[in-house]
Amino acid sequence: MIVEMKVPSPGESITEVEIATWLVSDGDYVDKDQAIAEVDSDKATLELPAEVSGTITLKAEEGEAVAVGQVVCLIDTSAAKPQGSAQVKTTEKTAVQTKVEPLGAASASNETTYATGTASPAAKKILSEKGIDPATVSGSGRDGRVTKEDAVNAVPSMGSSTEASDRDSSRTKLSMLRRKVAERLVQAKNETAMLTTFNEVDMSAIFEIRKKYKEQFKEKHDVGLGFMSFFTLATVRALKLFPAVNSMIDGQEMITYNFQDISIAVSGPKGLMVPVIRHAEKLSFRGVEEEVKRLAIRARDGQITVDEMTGGTFTISNGGVFGSMLSTPIINPPQSGILGMHNIVERPVAVNGKVEIRPIMYVALSYDHRIIDGRESVGFLVAVKEAIENPEAFLMNNDIKTALEL
Repeated sequence: MIVEMKVPSPGESITEVEIATWLVSDGDYVDKDQAIAEVDSDKATLELPAEVSGTITLKAEEGEAVAVGQVVCLIDTSAAKPQGSAQVKTTEKTAVQTKVEPLGAASASNETTYATGTASPAAKKILSEKGIDPATVSGSGRDGRVTKEDAVNAVPSMGSSTEASDRDSSRTKLSMLRRKVAERLVQAKNETAMLTTFNEVDMSAIFEIRKKYKEQFKEKHDVGLGFMSFFTLATVRALKLFPAVNSMIDGQEMITYNFQDISIAVSGPKGLMVPVIRHAEKLSFRGVEEEVKRLAIRARDGQITVDEMTGGTFTISNGGVFGSMLSTPIINPPQSGILGMHNIVERPVAVNGKVEIRPIMYVALSYDHRIIDGRESVGFLVAVKEAIENPEAFLMNNDIKTALEL
């Protein structure tokens, strides 16, 4: 029996995905639930498991955009599983490179036909404008034809072939997820009145708490006591004090939320991911750290789902892990604010009329000035600052052990 495998819906509002990578080859035998492909949506990368066991016939190419519900492969369930050793599939990705080669430099191992070196009309026009002979371009089209893309990528020869070989370039198609991120960043810049305000935070109090209790915390809860729990809970407190920062614009109305779903920007194999800590206002230090760890692992392993990255009301981005001293983070639409954390550096500061060396972090709040005024934005950042500089009073109810559940 031939089973048609269709693209399942990865989430609400998603109508199209892209075949990022086939993990099997045409004609391979696959087992039920075996991952046969990775597909990109505009929100996440997901694995496509085989619905049944049998021999597979691929019906879509890598990089091809396919509609949800479209048939992408066929599986013949009547085929017998091959005997002997298990099949091993190695997927190799190579970037397509297009370079200008000296006339007559084609490798003798490459089969040539009448079409080799023949440029399409569009390619011929582009090459003519660049002053490049089509015969010197290595064509990637059928039978060696020079395509429009080959012509666009072609670069005029600059000297000897030895020099040219050191100046190759590669062209890689952006994933659907990366394209969507780029689109949203441009949207945020073009459609919001984005401003950024800055402050500095003395991290001494947090350093002392972590130094004294992090081993106990780790031993009891099997998770580290990091900076994210302090900043997440400080953000929750500040959002309650300044609810306009926890709002969004919807047409001519402003929606203000009475809960705090905090998006955290993490780096994954497919680029930036922004999973959401749900109901952060209900979580303790332990709860936040466990959720941060869980989401970071799922993002790293490519298992994060669309639902886990949808619906945040405010974002925290930590550029400090990469060494950033200061930045102006871009709002994650439709949210209206994002807090940027940065690296911690020992700096001389004035304390009670004396110069002392303290661990200082610069923090930034980018916000949509259409609904958040200076009073709310500056007040929000000051509220974060005071909670970080005095966490025992503002975040722990003057009882550190109880707050850390020790």
